[in-house]
Amino acid sequence: MALAAENVISELTQNGHEAFWVGGCIRDELLGRPVHDMDITTSAVPEEVIAIFARSIPTGLAHGTVTVLQDGQGFEVTTYRTESGYVDHRRPDHVEFVSDVKEDLRRRDFTINAICCGLGGDLIDPFGGEKDLALRVIRCVGDAEERFDEDALRMLRCVRFASVLDFSIAKNTWRGLLRQRDKLAHIAVERVRAELDRIVEGPHPRRGLAMLARCELLARGKAPFPWTGTDLATAAALTAGIGELESAHLRWALLLHALKQSAKEADELLRAWTFSGTTRICVVQVLRVREAWTAALEAVPQGEPGGTEALRRQWIAAVLAFGVEAAEGWLSLLAILPAAALSAAHPPADSEVSAAVTTPAAWIAQMPLKSLSELAVTGNELAEALGKRPGPWLGDMLSALLQATASGDLLNNKQVLLLEAKRMDGHEL
Repeated sequence: MALAAENVISELTQNGHEAFWVGGCIRDELLGRPVHDMDITTSAVPEEVIAIFARSIPTGLAHGTVTVLQDGQGFEVTTYRTESGYVDHRRPDHVEFVSDVKEDLRRRDFTINAICCGLGGDLIDPFGGEKDLALRVIRCVGDAEERFDEDALRMLRCVRFASVLDFSIAKNTWRGLLRQRDKLAHIAVERVRAELDRIVEGPHPRRGLAMLARCELLARGKAPFPWTGTDLATAAALTAGIGELESAHLRWALLLHALKQSAKEADELLRAWTFSGTTRICVVQVLRVREAWTAALEAVPQGEPGGTEALRRQWIAAVLAFGVEAAEGWLSLLAILPAAALSAAHPPADSEVSAAVTTPAAWIAQMPLKSLSELAVTGNELAEALGKRPGPWLGDMLSALLQATASGDLLNNKQVLLLEAKRMDGHEL
């Protein structure tokens, strides 16, 4: 990628224009982080860029951006510009091309993103971005209130950068965020969610969540997120291990669990926040397993004969209803939750904490089958054997056979299952 980007900059400079790498690629290079995108800023106007590069796409001419295709890769090449008139607090109404790269850097959000570098390797850093990288601080370029008023999404980006990079936020920038936080209501839910995703799924999610709690920014959005209120300290304690979870779905499940969201409430919230169907279903299924397990713990007498076996059967029923992945996901959450949170009805002793996870995991491992597709008899075969037309009864019978087989009461054998079906249907053998 670097060589292809060098070729783009070289072509521009050889044609009499200035050109530099800019923004995130310089920031990440200085931090020793992987560089994924290499954006280029240039004194050439879009028409000149297009004339130089035969393989180019006018992706944003009004804002001066042309995507140049080089060695199978695309590079955004943007003309130096100034911006003004952010009526919607998101996009500029007026863009003016300029000839001074420092004027272009002045319009950017944070000092660490307002650095550029040419082929010679010398940095152009008029706002002290390199120093702020060394200080590990997020600071707006110029007046923070103005930057956040121009583009309200920058407030979430501010928290996201501080969270992902494990930086602090400069006092003036933080004050500007607090003064402008109501402007987040102008930003589309999808854009807010995208930033929140990167915070929750990043390397330091608790840091980002703590900042969001302090500034109460999310409560100002079009789809308020309940990461606020008097119970927030308790919720924060429950998310102490969120960074240990590799799965993004499980991080969201833990966060919603900590916020005391039921599976139904979580489903509605994730829909409002425009999460994908796949993410929403995965998260909600984990919470449904939680609800089934909690109900089982409350219903089954503790320490009485048969209690463990009854609990095992209810756990297997939950695994079959919501899937092995969701059940194992809930066990992953249990493994990192504080001991007192494992069961509201029966807070476990320290010696029971490990068993609360390992015992249900062992029950899953012992199941001879884990889904209806593995059952050795089909619905059509049952209907034919019983001489009955398919109907609601068939689903009930299949579920009963699956539960009995998964619990170890029946062998997963077609003849055995057909005999049991006839018994269940009242047939004499």
